[in-house]
Order: sequence, then structure tokens, then C-alpha cells
Amino acid sequence: MFSKSDLFSRLTEMGCCSCFGFIRKSKRSLRPTSSSGNRFSQELLLDEHLEDADGLYNGEVTHSLHGCDGKLQSRAKHSEEILLLKIQNGMICRDIPVRETRQVIRSEDDDGNKMVNEYVRERRIGSGSYGKVVLYRSKNDGKQYAIKAFHKSHLLKLRVAPSETAMTDVLREVLIMKILGHPNIVNLIEVIDDPNIDHFYMVLEFVEGKLVCEGSGPSGSLEEKTTRKYLRDIVAGLMYLHAHNIVHGDIKPDNLLVTSTGTVKIGDFSVSQVFEDDNDELRRSPGTPVFTAPECCLGLTYHGKASDTWAVGVTLYRMVVGQYPFLGDTLPDTYDKIVNNPIVTLESINPQLKNLLEGLLCKDPKERLTLNAVAEHPWVVEEEGPLPQFLCRCKRSSSQPEEQQEPEKESKKDSDMTDNTY
Repeated sequence: MFSKSDLFSRLTEMGCCSCFGFIRKSKRSLRPTSSSGNRFSQELLLDEHLEDADGLYNGEVTHSLHGCDGKLQSRAKHSEEILLLKIQNGMICRDIPVRETRQVIRSEDDDGNKMVNEYVRERRIGSGSYGKVVLYRSKNDGKQYAIKAFHKSHLLKLRVAPSETAMTDVLREVLIMKILGHPNIVNLIEVIDDPNIDHFYMVLEFVEGKLVCEGSGPSGSLEEKTTRKYLRDIVAGLMYLHAHNIVHGDIKPDNLLVTSTGTVKIGDFSVSQVFEDDNDELRRSPGTPVFTAPECCLGLTYHGKASDTWAVGVTLYRMVVGQYPFLGDTLPDTYDKIVNNPIVTLESINPQLKNLLEGLLCKDPKERLTLNAVAEHPWVVEEEGPLPQFLCRCKRSSSQPEEQQEPEKESKKDSDMTDNTY
């Protein structure tokens, strides 16, 4: 067990609290007063209050200085190498590739609304330190899209590590999303990068719904049936990522969007990492403090997949109880609770659900439930049965004999010629 002073000393020895995602660049004026000091601290710990976030697509949360460890810097570079190799070798899960556009035409429609290529601006739906997220509608297909807009000059100047800029994070996010294709993952549609201008755009599907923790129960808690449905979607999407050796790194309600039909989609891969094999060892947690696993709080080398699973447990607790299991008034206080405090559940909670929460929020990562165990847990399979199996395109391709793969490539090529326009 660690006291708050011991924990704070460990944080100080490891360099700076910003390595844990606590210090963030923001446009907001953050001036705590004596009457609201706790709220000020907790807003940063939860990272749920972004300026101009009048919509649901909260994908631009900056985790500054998350590369202040040399190992993490090399990890980021290694991720890019793995991703580029996957793309070059056709190890892509998508049926329709991300469209890449090298020209930007900025204009206005007949009503005076700003346009970027075929997309007509409707309203701003989110913002962060790297850029902004704006809702656009395509004149070609009439659909709405969430577009992340960046200034390349700003990304290149914003240093997140001694040898890396914010551009590293953004490009890695693009590379990751280029290979992903799953019903519980936000889909990247197009990348617009004109070498002659400073703007850079990521066109993503617009998830028109709500966040997973927007419930009608006490403190926003959800009904058990809804919670189960959401958890199944989260686990399905995260199992897909882990099967491809991708660690999300920032699983939390803000990054779990619910469609109008009730499907949860995982978004924001700005701090995600990719591994060549099952060795998912990391150091320094770039995620949001209140979702940080105990082993990350102590500055130990940790495994990314187990850390993601802990964050699922914190999210499930928030959906069930309506509050966070380990939230203090300050960063050291929060980490002290995460490391030392036992989980407290309501007496009225379903015993099987309580068992699941205790398994997910196990302090020892070696004893913590795995996602496979969660998928088979009695509470998860109670009504709907086992999670549906998802065999992605890259797995299908690799499991077929070479003589069977060639016709599929031809068919895919023909399909792309007609389907890769929106």
C-alpha cells in the first residue's frame, strides 16, 4: 500500500505529472477559486469539458508531453513502421480503402456556407489543442461527416516529446484508422492533404447519437440491459483492436459514441500504439488520469492490453453507478485511490455484475479479467448469448489459399472503382 506522499514522490521522480496526461494545453482560462478548486482539479482529471464541445464527436483530446520517456518515443516510431508495413503488404481490414485527396478547394455554396471540396460546413461540434472538429454535409451523397481540421504548421511546432511533434500523433492516428474496419470502430472515410496549403483534414463518419454514460438513472447511470448492450459493443471493438495488436490507450466514455440505433463505436486513436506481436509492454501512460490502471500510476512497465481492460472496468462502473470508482480532488489523491482503495459497489447491484466489476478492476494486472473472459462472463452472455464472431478482411485473406485470393483481389479492384466515391 502506498501513502499519498509516497505516490506523489514517485510521480515527481518519474519526471512530471504531465507524463500521465494531467497537464493539458487548453484555450480555456483555468482559474480555480477557493469555492471551486475541487471542481477545477476534477475537470482536468476527467478531461470531459472541452471548449465548444457542443456536439458528440469529442475526438481531439491532447495528451501533452506523453513522450517524455525515450522508450515511448521509440515505441511511437516502431508503431509507424509496423503500420506502414501492414499497409504496403495489403494487411488492411477495410473493404473500401480510405480515400486520399491531394487538392483542397475552399469555396461557398449558394447560401454562403463555407465549403471544403464537396463538403458544406454546418456547425462546430468539438475542439482540442491539435485542431477542431466540424460537422459537414457532402453535396455528393447528402450524408453528414465529422471532419477533423488541423494546421500542419501548428502540428509541426507543437512538441510532444524531445524528438517528436504533434504531427507524429496525427499521422499515426491516420495510419491506424486506414487499416481498421469493424462495426464498433469509428470509420475514417477520407484524408485531404494538399501539399500547397497548411490545412489537413480527416473526414470521419458522423456518429449522431450520444455518449455511453448519458443515462436517465441516478447521476446519469444506465439501465442494466442498456449497460450490457453497450459493454458488449465496447468489448467487441476492443477485442478486435487487441487481436491486431493495437492498444487504444484512452478508453473512456468521451471516446465511446452511441449511434442513433444504439451501437457503440470506439473513436480517438491519437495516443494508440501498435505492436508487432503480443509483447504490448509500455511505459508512461498517456491516457486520462481517472481511467489509469494501478500499474501505470506506479510508473511501472505495464502491458497496454491489460491497461485498456482496466479502463473498460472504470467505464462500466460509471455506467452502472453513475460516478467514478477512484476519483480524488487532485492527481496524487486520484492515483492514491486507484492504487490503494478497494472497489465499492451498491448493495442492490446484480451479484454477477458485481463479480464482473471486481474482475475488471482487479489491482493486479496478472489477475485481472482478460477481454476473452469478459466476453464469456455470465452477466455479459445472460440474454444475448456469446458475442458474435467477427472475421475481418485481413484474417479472411490470410486464411485463404493463394489461388483463392487472386479472384477476390480482382473483384475488390472493380468494387473500389465504383464504391470509392461518396
